[in-house]
Amino acid sequence: MRGDRSGVIPSPNIWHWPHLYEAENRAQDVDGAVFDAIRSVADWASKAVVDVGCGSGFHLPVFAADADNVLGVEPHEPLAAAATSRVAALSNVEVKAGRADSLPVADGSVDLVHARTAYFFGPGCGPGIREAMRVLRPGGALVVVDLDATASPYGDWMRADLPRYDPAAVEAFFDAQGFEMLRVGTRWTFPDRRTLREVMGIEFSPRVARIAAREIDGLTVHVRYRVHVRYKPAGVEMR
Repeated sequence: MRGDRSGVIPSPNIWHWPHLYEAENRAQDVDGAVFDAIRSVADWASKAVVDVGCGSGFHLPVFAADADNVLGVEPHEPLAAAATSRVAALSNVEVKAGRADSLPVADGSVDLVHARTAYFFGPGCGPGIREAMRVLRPGGALVVVDLDATASPYGDWMRADLPRYDPAAVEAFFDAQGFEMLRVGTRWTFPDRRTLREVMGIEFSPRVARIAAREIDGLTVHVRYRVHVRYKPAGVEMR
């Protein structure tokens, strides 16, 4: 997908259906397994966090509960405005407009850079990785969370919709870049079948969305994620 004139690649689901994406966020990972995994490799308690591609800010309050300070960075102005409204009452959170490859953050000032299903999909995201390394303190971590297309059933629907997407190539890319990886199983649970169908409709093409909704028995679907983590070496300044 080509970027717009600013170089930003639009996110077709949250940009166009933010209300449905909000429902999707509420349904995702109801047990908090992804946050537990992140905490196990890069605990953010009393630390400085940057959430890249924060969207409407859904994850910012989770980080803010324990972090010293949190910055949400979002390139799409309507979403940045929504995120700002969401965290208005949180004194340790700020939202700024910005891109993954040009973060509005000083060198070596952050302990955790988090990007969830936002910018990083393997080859081509090198500029974002380098930028994260710039802003991290020595010993800090870049954590990239994406969907694991090798796991059924969600991965089957992803590959059906994206036949050119090669999960093995993406994993090999991150491995070559010095990332470690965890696979994290989660449960998505929806309040009703209508919401489930609507969310599948913004994630997949109409044909695949119908297949997904038909194959999900009830209101819960198991979805696996990959949590990629790369640490900035202690005592080494990355440029």
